[in-house]
Amino acid sequence: MPAEKHRPNLLISKLSGLIFVILGFLIAASGYRAASTGYLATGIALLVIGIAIIAIKIVRRNPEGQP
Repeated sequence: MPAEKHRPNLLISKLSGLIFVILGFLIAASGYRAASTGYLATGIALLVIGIAIIAIKIVRRNPEGQP
């Protein structure tokens, strides 16, 4: 039973990381095209947050003894 409760949290966090990456890329691209520093910075920030969420999930999944 506990494994079933843990699985949706992993899926939600992976999806949220992917959504942050996609939105960050789209906002950064539109900010670059419109020459808007605010949109560009916001997009890059969302992109970094999404990559960090995905990287944290990968690091937590791997055992500490393996490289």
